[in-house]
Amino acid sequence: MGVNKGKAKSRYPSLPFKSREEHLAAGKALREATPRKKHAEWHSPADRPDPMATLEASNQDRLPELVPIRYGRMLRSPFTFLRGSAGLMASDLAAMACTGIQVQACGDCHVLNFGLFASPERRLLFDINDFDETLPAPWEWDVKRLAVSFVVAGRDAGFSDAENESAAIESARHYRERLRAYSRMSPLEVWYHRLDIETLIGMAPNENARKLRMQFAEKARRRVSEQLFPKITKAVGGRHRLVDQPPLLYHPNDDASFFERVQEAMEAYRATLSDERRVLFDRYRLEDVAIKVVGIGSVGTRCLVGLFFSEENHPLLLQFKESRRSVLEPYADQSCYDNQGQRVVAGQRLMQSSSDIFLGWARSRRNRDFYVRQMRDMKFTLPIEDFKAAGLRRYAEVCGWTLARAHARSGNAALISGYLGKADVFDQAMGEFAIRYADQNRLDHQALRLAEQSGRIQALDEESV
Repeated sequence: MGVNKGKAKSRYPSLPFKSREEHLAAGKALREATPRKKHAEWHSPADRPDPMATLEASNQDRLPELVPIRYGRMLRSPFTFLRGSAGLMASDLAAMACTGIQVQACGDCHVLNFGLFASPERRLLFDINDFDETLPAPWEWDVKRLAVSFVVAGRDAGFSDAENESAAIESARHYRERLRAYSRMSPLEVWYHRLDIETLIGMAPNENARKLRMQFAEKARRRVSEQLFPKITKAVGGRHRLVDQPPLLYHPNDDASFFERVQEAMEAYRATLSDERRVLFDRYRLEDVAIKVVGIGSVGTRCLVGLFFSEENHPLLLQFKESRRSVLEPYADQSCYDNQGQRVVAGQRLMQSSSDIFLGWARSRRNRDFYVRQMRDMKFTLPIEDFKAAGLRRYAEVCGWTLARAHARSGNAALISGYLGKADVFDQAMGEFAIRYADQNRLDHQALRLAEQSGRIQALDEESV
């Protein structure tokens, strides 16, 4: 049985005051109603919604001229399809076995939504870096989506299913083992724990891996606004302007009115910053703003890039990303936040070990919600397409560890650990499920391809533009 829908708004999971041993025992007792092996099951139900109808429904209120780009990106491979179809998988997960234990869930937990970024102290951290769909929800949903993503990504890379299943199992095993370790820590110890690049370099299994991780760190440190803005701006009439690169970066037709609306929303955003960060923000002025296409699942939503300068012309790039209701909401109740940008920000701050100093939210004149963050700030996604099978498996270990820490910050680590136990029963179940659902994902990707071939949808191949 999946999670029942309800009308109450979701609140953050509350933790009753019991001993760790009591929570472990309560978790273990949940195995009777939901055996751990049951999580391996996946059979497409006869009444499963048409995947194309689900995708088409998710296009509601997107910019129609950008929807073909979304489809074009999803068509590239089963993995890009998985990345763009979080709502479809959420529907499937909600119909599956569930323990009923909630955490603050990522909601779109796949392998490319982890990576490096800079903390406010300029330390390079590894963590989850996408929270568009975050919502209190069952912990299993994140673990299962992550495991599936390793199989689908591994297949795209040409690895065998035995290798791919091994990566999925390792992600679950490290989630289980690290979560048990976090259950022994104090709440403050869990809260302060973070995974930085120095730790990752120190964990490298050999000299080649150590050098590669050092190269990743160096690439991440170069990904800052000062490096990007000369490539995407030019001087026009004495001011800097973002260079149109349609259809991926462009100014709308009502450019003047658009700029005015953004300035109004900027005041709402500014009010969400803490006092000391308002002082910092006020040292910059908005010079230009344009629509920018990002990601896969987000394509068609209103994502903007704002170009700011200080008095001495030091650049700052902020991203304003439209926040819609989480894809988990139909299955895990409404958010307790009316503003969906605030939902994203609150969830990110709860799950992430350290967050962007400019993280905030706003509502536009047209009642659209946005969250705001720096556009680069050393954000770097590891090139998993270049990994070997052993490298993908090691990366799965790190992602499983990271997800465990994120869930331990909001959820009952001891209760989940009691359910998971010390044996690898759940880990093996995740390997089996990941293979089965990867097969389903491949069929759904084929359905998208057939829809494009039949003319039901229009897809844009960006390389042909």
